[in-house]
Amino acid sequence: MASQSVVEKTRTTISSVSKDEYGSGDSASAENGFWGKLRAVEGNDVKRGMQSRHLMMIAIGGTIGTGIFLSAGSAVSLAGPGSALLSYFVVGLFVYTVVITLGEMSSMYPVSGAFSIFGARFVSPALGFTLGWNYWLQCELTAAAVILQFWTDRLQPWHWAIIIIVPVFALQLIHVRVYGESEYWFAMVKVLMIVLFIIVGLIFDWGGVKGHPGPGLSNFHNGQAFIGGFASFAQTFVFAFFSFGGIELVAVAAGESAKPYKAVPRAIKATFFRIILFYILTILTIGLCINNSDPTLLSAAFDSDVTASPVTVVFVRAGFGAAAHVVNAVLLTAVLSATNSCFYASSRMLLSLARSGHAPRVFGWVNSRGVPVLPCCKLSLAFSCLTFLTTIWGEGIASPLLVWTSIGLISLCFRQAYKAHGLLLSDLPYRQPFYPVLPIGVITLGTLMFIAQGYAAVRQEPFEARNVVATYIGVALYIILYSGYTLYEKFILKQKYHFVPTAGIDFVTDAVWSPGEGAMIREQDLRRRKEKVLSESQPGLARGKAWIKRHIY
Repeated sequence: MASQSVVEKTRTTISSVSKDEYGSGDSASAENGFWGKLRAVEGNDVKRGMQSRHLMMIAIGGTIGTGIFLSAGSAVSLAGPGSALLSYFVVGLFVYTVVITLGEMSSMYPVSGAFSIFGARFVSPALGFTLGWNYWLQCELTAAAVILQFWTDRLQPWHWAIIIIVPVFALQLIHVRVYGESEYWFAMVKVLMIVLFIIVGLIFDWGGVKGHPGPGLSNFHNGQAFIGGFASFAQTFVFAFFSFGGIELVAVAAGESAKPYKAVPRAIKATFFRIILFYILTILTIGLCINNSDPTLLSAAFDSDVTASPVTVVFVRAGFGAAAHVVNAVLLTAVLSATNSCFYASSRMLLSLARSGHAPRVFGWVNSRGVPVLPCCKLSLAFSCLTFLTTIWGEGIASPLLVWTSIGLISLCFRQAYKAHGLLLSDLPYRQPFYPVLPIGVITLGTLMFIAQGYAAVRQEPFEARNVVATYIGVALYIILYSGYTLYEKFILKQKYHFVPTAGIDFVTDAVWSPGEGAMIREQDLRRRKEKVLSESQPGLARGKAWIKRHIY
């Protein structure tokens, strides 16, 4: 009864916000405006076919891309192993904080649009529009052409881009379970490779390879740990951000998870171990095994030489002569995985934009298997175009950093409104610790990293305006999208308020359970787990309970 009263209170509060109070109303404006809004149709929605193990593996290794294999050594070369380790630790702490704040909302409201939907619902429609389109434009396809050139240079990069797109595109058309399963095994290959690299690297460093005395801690001595000053240290953040890209994919995939209120908290915990194992220990191993003056560290990233990858170099020096081909095969797996994830995230983001009225309604339809076919078709062309564009203008890290910083702002607004509606924090499947320290920390660290990136771009020698443009082109896009939608909202939709009123925020739609039901559902799950453990440990007792149910009840 208590939970029902809370639900009715929430619905009454939401319905009390009239269209006159909030302009023409978000729903009405989306339906009658230029973009159009797709009304929910029964059966016309994505399927919750992704299992918990899929989401777990996506969190652990799903977004490990070419950055950790190719670019990590450049951070060691530019600023020394100490600076590289510190920058990866700071960025790792930053992105883990982002995952925690985003996971709190995604576990309660598992929707494919994730932060785009949350931005529109808890802050302003303009923020949701900006985040959705900004995120949709990101991709990693350029790396596919670079790596495949190691095997043959007879084809142009865009040829290889098409070769990558076709099989990945075919996977996306089948079912979300196919994406989850393929990503599970892609991630498994990368995880095993990283674990093997760390083990072999530490054995090599400790002198465990016959005929090769280990360097030990020599690369951290005699002033080699920190070199190049603050400008070089700031530059290492570029490589760190490139390695951590896609960390928010767990929240996007939660929209098609079978049990998001269980899977998302587990994935958040797995993300912590991913950061420690696959980034911090990897950078430490590279710094221990390879001196910062070694020319192979820079050639791996800037010359796209897979034979000079720090992973390959360590394996070769440890006695594995065919390591270059093995590492290149794993890198190809990483590219396929990154492209697969990018296709998935982009198509779901475009779908959510259409459902929110921020994109043409034709992109909001899905087939009987719950796959947004039309967005996937359009994305194949978009990816080919973006591959060409990124080779001209380079790849900045401002776009993901803007998304991550905005998540901190959304988290603050979400908690403030959640409390104002009189809802219980105990209802949240996952509650972030130390609130409001974490979202404030996300905003603060994000701002400082923007400043550091600008400083590094300006101080880089020789100075090139192209580097500054590549660093901040995402900021210009962000401002254009936000300002453009704000003007559209004011002059076309005729809305009086830019920000969503606290009383008008909807906390019922898309929730995993109604307000007040969280404790009861958790208790039921705990009881079922205890019964399962009891039945597995005492099969005779389980058969007795089954007989009683059949013959007495």
